Amino acid sequence: SSLTCPHCLKQSNTFDPFLCISLPIPLRQTRALNVTLVLQCERWRFVRVGLAVPLRGTVADLREMVAREGCVPPEQVILAELSPRGFLRSLSDPEALAAAGEAGPVYAFQPPPARRAVPRPEEPRLQPSTARSSDCLHRAPGGRILLLLCNTAGTGPQLARFGPPLVLREERGVSWEQLQQNILAQLRGVLRGEVRPPGTGALFRIRLAGGSCTYLSPQDPRPLCHPAIDRALQLSGAGGPPHVRLTVEWDMSTKERLFGSIQEEAVQDAESVRQQQQAHGQQHSCTLDECFQLYTKEEQVRALPT
Repeated sequence: SSLTCPHCLKQSNTFDPFLCISLPIPLRQTRALNVTLVLQCERWRFVRVGLAVPLRGTVADLREMVAREGCVPPEQVILAELSPRGFLRSLSDPEALAAAGEAGPVYAFQPPPARRAVPRPEEPRLQPSTARSSDCLHRAPGGRILLLLCNTAGTGPQLARFGPPLVLREERGVSWEQLQQNILAQLRGVLRGEVRPPGTGALFRIRLAGGSCTYLSPQDPRPLCHPAIDRALQLSGAGGPPHVRLTVEWDMSTKERLFGSIQEEAVQDAESVRQQQQAHGQQHSCTLDECFQLYTKEEQVRALPT
């Protein structure tokens, strides 16, 4: 047994005979976690990758791993859990990684590139009798926010998510009609029916995800300036850009007319998914030499206070 003082580096060696010895067994330090990347490219827009995440790691570790897989800066990665019924929660960096992916699959969103907002002509001031509560919060007409959206159809037990989850960057002062058109433009790849011309009413409802029953109103001149949007931005966790999760709710007849029988998005599995499942699916084994290496591993002994 060798003991070295960290201050004076004096070393003490003692020799003890062993007739028997109890060896520790090294345990697996990682687990397999599949993450679906939602990237800003048409060819690899939806791809599921397999990662070996540390058992005692944090979401910050997962963000770094996803950033390397998607070749994007870590500060641009948005991590969220989704279920077959919609959004569950967003993941923030300080959270422990042990529970990630248990409630639902993990998705990693890459926001669209920021572009310079085009200045708008000054809008007429609203009279107090027609002003809404959200108007007073609209301090920056050119401000833009990130929106995560998922589409659902049905009610009660039949409620189900369909189509791909979306991420888009919108101006806070956008009207309902323009927001609706922008959402439909993101869904053009899965639309199959004719869409009514703009200005003929709302095709869907938009609800703030996360246990809230707050709906954005089509009659609001600036629906993204709702006070609930401000609260959601303030509660956005550490890590990744601030964002708001929204659920787009369709009635079944409109969904069938425009999308047919489409279910969830089609995701391509990368080779790493099979590799991680194979590596972590096998029974963990170790050699006697690995047990000895763990037993003789150097450790820091704390000095008792005098």
